[in-house]
Amino acid sequence: MTRVVLLNKPFGVLTQFSDREGRPTLKDYVPVTGVYPAGRLDADSEGLVVLTDDGGLQARIAEPRHKWPKVYWAQVEGIPGPEAIDRLRGGLDLGDFVSRPCEAGIIAEPLGLWPRDPPIRYRAAIPTTWLEIVLKEGRNRQVRRMTARIGHPTLRLIRYAVGAWTVDGLQPGAWRMVEPPAPAQRK
Repeated sequence: MTRVVLLNKPFGVLTQFSDREGRPTLKDYVPVTGVYPAGRLDADSEGLVVLTDDGGLQARIAEPRHKWPKVYWAQVEGIPGPEAIDRLRGGLDLGDFVSRPCEAGIIAEPLGLWPRDPPIRYRAAIPTTWLEIVLKEGRNRQVRRMTARIGHPTLRLIRYAVGAWTVDGLQPGAWRMVEPPAPAQRK
């Protein structure tokens, strides 16, 4: 039986099970053996990490060609205008690749959001805005690179959902087992 674990990865935790430098890793939070992350989340990002013992499912979640949507909440510096949001949606040249078109828009600060430790830097003269960005790819630091490209650097980044799974009900560091997707969803 396929096992699937959802973890709300705290800020500063590496999306791997060991680290030679002694930094916090998944091993410090997930006591389930034989599961591996389906994709990565940078140490300075928070939120949903899906782990599974099914290599095929792991690849389908992580590989862009399978188009599993990943929902990110990004708190950015400043207030992006309609043109900046349109640029996000249309795909951006990030130098080593062009991001695929995506869904993007301004949202209210998410309800029930946990405090980040450490908190983001606060500057009274510069407002912040929350964006929701839905990608069907996930390249290295992609959301951060995209928001920087439109002139609104990311201050805090949370992956809220992968496919139908969300971090709802999971505090940072908490995890739960869930049912694997139905066979039709695995394609």
